[in-house]
Amino acid sequence: MTLAIIVPVLGEGPGLGAWLQALQPLRARGAQVVVVDGGDPGADTAVPPGLADQVLRAPRGRAAQMNAGAWACPAAQALLFLHADTRLPPDADLLIAQALQTHDWGRFDVCIQGRSRWLPVVAAMMNARSRLSGIATGDQALFVRRRAFEAVGGFAALPLMEDLDLSRRLKARGAPACLAARVVTSGRRWERHGVWRTIVLMWRLRAAWFLGADAHALARRYGYRPRAGAAVAVLAKAPVPGLAKTRLIPALGAAGAARAQRGFALQTLRTAAQAAIGPVTLWCAPDAQHRFFRALRERWGVACRPQPGGDIGQRMRAAMDAHWRQAPRLPLLIIGTDCPGLAPLHLHQAADVLQTHDAVLIPAEDGGYVLLGLREPLPTLFAGVDWSTPQVLAQTRARLQAAGATWRELPALWDVDEPADWQRLRRETQHA
Repeated sequence: MTLAIIVPVLGEGPGLGAWLQALQPLRARGAQVVVVDGGDPGADTAVPPGLADQVLRAPRGRAAQMNAGAWACPAAQALLFLHADTRLPPDADLLIAQALQTHDWGRFDVCIQGRSRWLPVVAAMMNARSRLSGIATGDQALFVRRRAFEAVGGFAALPLMEDLDLSRRLKARGAPACLAARVVTSGRRWERHGVWRTIVLMWRLRAAWFLGADAHALARRYGYRPRAGAAVAVLAKAPVPGLAKTRLIPALGAAGAARAQRGFALQTLRTAAQAAIGPVTLWCAPDAQHRFFRALRERWGVACRPQPGGDIGQRMRAAMDAHWRQAPRLPLLIIGTDCPGLAPLHLHQAADVLQTHDAVLIPAEDGGYVLLGLREPLPTLFAGVDWSTPQVLAQTRARLQAAGATWRELPALWDVDEPADWQRLRRETQHA
């Protein structure tokens, strides 16, 4: 069973290299190590060469970083999510492989290392509570079969409690393997704020969350500034030869164009999942019952809804109306599947803009746009637009101005619509 060890980091110092050295025996036995940095784009990841198989950058937040790491190693059959202050037992990979023969997921017991005499008590309480509840924390080095991770949709877009939330969803599939072997984690968090004060704070947070409190509200209440959130609506066509990416048929043939559409849809869904900023809904054409969409729903747990008839404006309007009926306080991002350059960072930037503006656009080089974000419903945006023409962006700007809306435009990207776009994609992919 191939294992990927996903390590989210933020502002780690030189000690990260020494910590990664301890993982090298596992790499020698076939495990991959993927470090995902959530720091600023100009920050040094401090990962010495040769100590990790991949070093990625993702938007800040453990959920987004761990999702990004998981999707970056699709061949791994098992995933281990490891904090950068936690050390594994030497035979962790063998223990995980054995546990996953009979379970979909699991965790280790934890030992908390530090000066306070109360830290062993804290660790014993954590381990006992986990065994009784079937819920694991990130400090216990949670591991999971990839198929189970994908089936529950990965980590949810939460600023905290992402480990408990994932545990709860995995527990619905089956009990965890609670390994008696211990991981060793740093007690600095407890010692910095006081052991018992930290325990009481964590109990209060978890109790409130289990009783239904919103994780974002809890984060703000306790001084954590969560990343901006938004729902994501993805408008996607099924990969049906003759119906999907028809303008690529002269270059790829009907079947090849359908395969390209399948790849674009999967990549866009991964981008939305990696961003982890809010719920993702796939708006499906010709209908949500196509086997491609059924497979995505069964494997990833993504919500699928049928696109209504009409032009692209009417379909975006339907997605907008449906969203605000369900989540009136959450901004909405609407994207298609034609832009291979759209990345999780773009979704985060767009969500950030909607904290202070009514709308956000990512223009397309052909005169349209690849993303539209709204803080509140603006139905006049979609009426009377000459869709699929170079006038779309200009007409949308005019409608935003007429509505008195404030908006911001992020740097332009490009769609893959024509054979020339496909050739450009191939060239850029080969040189990446």
